[in-house]
Amino acid sequence: MRSARVFIEERALEYPLGKELWDRFSARGPAPTLIGSHNRVGLPSLKGFKAYAEAKRTLVVGVRKTLSFQSCKPSAHYQLPLVTSCPGMCEYCYLMTTLGPRPYVRVYVNLDEILGRALDYVEKRAPEVTVFEGAATSDPLPLETLTGALAKVITAFGRTALARFRFATKDDGVGPLLDLPHEGHTEVRFSLNTRTVIRRHEHRVPDLERRVAAAARTAAAGYPVGFLIAPIILDSDWRADYGDLLEELATALREAGLPGGTPPTTFELITHRFTPKAKQTIRGIFPGTTLPLDETRRRWKMGQFGYGKYLYRAEEMEEVRSFFEERIAALFPEAKILYLV
Repeated sequence: MRSARVFIEERALEYPLGKELWDRFSARGPAPTLIGSHNRVGLPSLKGFKAYAEAKRTLVVGVRKTLSFQSCKPSAHYQLPLVTSCPGMCEYCYLMTTLGPRPYVRVYVNLDEILGRALDYVEKRAPEVTVFEGAATSDPLPLETLTGALAKVITAFGRTALARFRFATKDDGVGPLLDLPHEGHTEVRFSLNTRTVIRRHEHRVPDLERRVAAAARTAAAGYPVGFLIAPIILDSDWRADYGDLLEELATALREAGLPGGTPPTTFELITHRFTPKAKQTIRGIFPGTTLPLDETRRRWKMGQFGYGKYLYRAEEMEEVRSFFEERIAALFPEAKILYLV
């Protein structure tokens, strides 16, 4: 992450990581600004895309006060809050509606307290295994060289028989994680898409080749790996493009020299959908977006939380299901599709 500005909460200086980051940015720039609360950050008075872009270039270092973790069903038992937001700027990101139009990046310095609370949850649920999701409101990997948070969690969970960790990323900076004693307790899921979708709608993130290469290196290091293909966008060439994506991924995993060729892995498949609020927010930030946001070509479905979404039509969803089930079965015989929505 290349920050334009850095804010550090006063209390963060009471923690070794907070002091380390203060010294680091004081020496190398940008010069940090001391603030009273990581929830109150003064940003330039801008609107739309400029405000969003500046927020993504703003790093806030703070102390996480809330140590009660939210549930994260069905993928995990709890969220594990290490970071909030990320440096990437994907036009379809759901965090635009959950974090607001100025989603600055926050990292937390009281990692030992956060990790200790996680282990409390594990102890209370024993003898059952407890699963934590590390990317519910963030992509923690791009910030790893600043925080070391993932390494701390992966190492601690590797020593804990009843703890499991999983996170998703669009980043390729897996190097610091490869030699950790993870003991297979951490699943790294890589968020992938076609070259067309990445070029049009994903900004400030590594390209497909770099993500696929990172996935192969991670699998070769013995981590369980998974793949989140989202959002699946049905343009005129979607079958060819997603077929090429799956072929490239299978080839990279085979060439990594893994026992048996492609390893057992998981797929999470999410088709493109949007709410009226999301459409308004996306067009406010990315007025020139070419995301397919035409309601007349979708079906409306109310969700369990009291709001609705525009989804692809039932016959299109069936085409998607048939395509991915067939291609994944052929290329990844040991893989499991966790869900397709």
